[in-house]
Amino acid sequence: MESLGKIDRAFFDEHVYPHLGAERDDVTLGPRHGVDFGVMAVGGRAVAMATDPVFVMPSLGFERAAWFAFHILVSDVAVSGLPPTHLSVDFNLPPEIADGEIRTVLETFDREARKLDVAIVTGHTARYAGCNYPMVGGATSVAVGDPADLVRPDGARPGDAVVVTKGPAVEATGLMSIQFESMLREELDGEAVDAATERFYDMSPVRDALVAAAAGPVTAMHDATECGVYGGLYEMARAAGVGVDVSREAFPVLPGVREACDFFGIDPWKSISEGTLLVAVDPDGVDAVLSALEGEGIPAAAVGEIREGSGLRVDGEPVDHPEVDPFWGAFEEYMGKVQSANESGGA
Repeated sequence: MESLGKIDRAFFDEHVYPHLGAERDDVTLGPRHGVDFGVMAVGGRAVAMATDPVFVMPSLGFERAAWFAFHILVSDVAVSGLPPTHLSVDFNLPPEIADGEIRTVLETFDREARKLDVAIVTGHTARYAGCNYPMVGGATSVAVGDPADLVRPDGARPGDAVVVTKGPAVEATGLMSIQFESMLREELDGEAVDAATERFYDMSPVRDALVAAAAGPVTAMHDATECGVYGGLYEMARAAGVGVDVSREAFPVLPGVREACDFFGIDPWKSISEGTLLVAVDPDGVDAVLSALEGEGIPAAAVGEIREGSGLRVDGEPVDHPEVDPFWGAFEEYMGKVQSANESGGA
């Protein structure tokens, strides 16, 4: 079976990058592997855009699942430093979804959009045979703002500091611990499980990005999604043509992460961590950025620096891009265990 998750850079370079339609002068940042958003220049404004699947897990409860789906969709444009402004959503829903469940999803999207002053401009909502959870459509988010406020993903410079919010495996911990909470409670103490499930509402980097960008001279931002902190730092370095050196012990690690990742056999440094923001900051602005994040209750730390060269070094040792995120295999494995247990119980 082919690897699950996003395609790797080699496939992108060979099959995606050569097939991007017309070349237009108003596209100031086009698609690159591991880069969160693209940018157009329209009427003197910067228009950042990003497209992602609509990811809805009913087992989380539809309100909670919709909250997470919405924040996934707007997070990639938020790391542009421009506040999200517009959203277009296509819901391709499975036949079994009830009207009340659709209403919950739509009402949650509306509530979260209003909080961020985001307008849902257009979209499509339908039930179709062959559509299955959790990928139930797609959406494009847009952020419109002053080009001077845009934080480019390739802006990191040698000498910049690296700031990280929340630390590794936030998403892997939040999703796995809620999805398989009963299994965790059979093996771990209740305090550790409670801490792991509390990571769920840390799974948005939107506030992190907007606070950091407003506080100081931020040169690049990236959210640590597939392949986690290591993958994200490697991608940040590659986008700017620089190297990154970090110290692992300097990272914040939120309660419950180590215990949950040990239980599920996941390397927290290589696993999906929506909600974790990686920031390159001019050295003169580090204190301002950290202070602003702390003021908003967002755990963060300076963990290293940008250097000349290429690639990622952790504690002085080279680290390659993980390429495959362990979350997807672990999730499939434990879903199989749940199905086997259900079948045994019903036999």
